[in-house]
Amino acid sequence: MKIVIAGAGEVGSHLAKMLSSEYHEITVVDSDPKRLESIAGMADVIVIDGDCTTFAVLKKASVRKADLYIAVLPDETSNIVSAMLAKQLGARKSIARIDNNEYLEPNNKEAFINMGIDYLFYPEKAAAQEVINLLGHTSTTEYVDFSGGKLSLVVFKIDASSPLVDKSLIEASADRENLPYRTVAISRNGETIIPRGNDRFKEGDNIYVIANQYAEKEVVAFSGKTDIDIKNMMILGGSRIGVQVATALQDEVNIKLIDYTPEKAYKLAEQLDKTLIINEDGRNTDAMVEEGLSNMDAFLAVTGRAETNILAAMLAKRLGVKKVIAEVENLNYINLAESMGIDTIINKKLIMASSIFRFTMSTDVQAIKCLTGCDAEVLEFIVKPNSPATKNKIRDLKFPHDAIIGGVVRGDKTFIAVGNMEINAYDRVVVFALPSAIVKIGKFFN
Repeated sequence: MKIVIAGAGEVGSHLAKMLSSEYHEITVVDSDPKRLESIAGMADVIVIDGDCTTFAVLKKASVRKADLYIAVLPDETSNIVSAMLAKQLGARKSIARIDNNEYLEPNNKEAFINMGIDYLFYPEKAAAQEVINLLGHTSTTEYVDFSGGKLSLVVFKIDASSPLVDKSLIEASADRENLPYRTVAISRNGETIIPRGNDRFKEGDNIYVIANQYAEKEVVAFSGKTDIDIKNMMILGGSRIGVQVATALQDEVNIKLIDYTPEKAYKLAEQLDKTLIINEDGRNTDAMVEEGLSNMDAFLAVTGRAETNILAAMLAKRLGVKKVIAEVENLNYINLAESMGIDTIINKKLIMASSIFRFTMSTDVQAIKCLTGCDAEVLEFIVKPNSPATKNKIRDLKFPHDAIIGGVVRGDKTFIAVGNMEINAYDRVVVFALPSAIVKIGKFFN
C-alpha cells in the first residue's frame, strides 16, 4: 500500500516507523528539514520537504497514487486543508487529526465527508474515553471492548500475593473447554509470550485475557484482585485529556484538578463548575500531600511532561492510592514506568496508531488496538465466506505460532476459542498477534 503522511513530528514519526515495518511504501512530507532528516534515519521512507497544504508539494508526493493519506501536522486547520486537497488530487482514503470535539458531532462529520475527508480522529478524546473506561474496571491495567462489549480484552498484573504465581495455564484453568475467558498472552521483562498449557505465571507478569461479557467477576477473581468504587479522584494537569475526564465524571465523582498555570486554573474554574481547581505545582510533594492525595481512590497524571507524570504517579502509589494512571508519550519510558508500579500507562501515539492501523489492512478489520504494555496488537476480523478459517477446526488451521485466536462472536452468542471449535462465515473473531504475525493472519479470514 502507498501511504503519504503529512507531518514528521512525534506522531508522524511513530506512524512512519510502525507502518514501514509492515512493507508499505511510505512518503513523509514536512516543512522542517531537521525532522525529515531524523525520520529518514530511523525508518525506510521517502521524505519530501515542503508545505503539505500546497498543490505543488502534494503532487510531488504523488498523492494521486496514494491508497491512504494521513494528516498529522501540529495545526488542525492545516490537517483539514491538506487532507481535503489530497482527496481532490486522487488519494483513495484521506484522514485528518483534529483537536475540536465539535467536529465529531454526527451532523458536522457529514460536512467533512462531503469535503472528501474519510475519517477524523481526536487522540485526546480517545485517550480520555480510555481513562473513563479504565476507572470503571479498576482491577485491570488495560481494558478493550470488541463487538459492542460481547468480548473484552482484560489486562492485569500479577502481584506477589496472587494465587496464580508459579501456576501453569493448565493448573489455573482446570475446565479449559468451558471457561468464559482465556489467557492469550503474557508480558514478562519486556518480552511478549503467546502461552501454551505448561507455561507458568510469574510475579510481575502482565496477563492478557479474552473474556465474554458475563465473565468480568470471574476474571477479577482469577486475577486475585478486587474492583473498587471511585468516589474521590485527583487529576494533575489541565490538559485536554484532564478536562474531558473531569467533564465526564464530575457529576458522579469528587474531583480535584491541579494545574500550575494561574491563568489556566482560572479558566478551568469557570469551565468545570463541579470540579475543585487548585493552582499548584504537581512536582511539589508537600503540596500534593496537603491537598489530600493520600485520601484519593484514583489519581490521573496528564501534564505535558512524562517525567512529571511518572514521578507524581509514583508518589500517589506510595501514598496508597488504589488506581494510578499516567500519560507517558515517550515510548521509551513506558516499560520503566510500568516497572515502577504505576497501574496504567496511556499513550496518544498508540491510541492513534490503533485508529489508523485498520485502514492499512487488506482484510475486513472491524477494530484494532495497539497495546501499551507490550509489542502486540489485538484485532477483530469479520470472516469472509469460503475463507481458510472456515475450512478446518481451529487446531488444524496451521495458525501462526506468534498469534492466537481468543474468542468468536456469532450473532448474539460468544465463544472462547478452543482447539476443536469451527469458525463460520461472518463470525467476528478476536485475535491477539505479535508484529511478526500481522501480515500472515489476514489471509485466514479473507
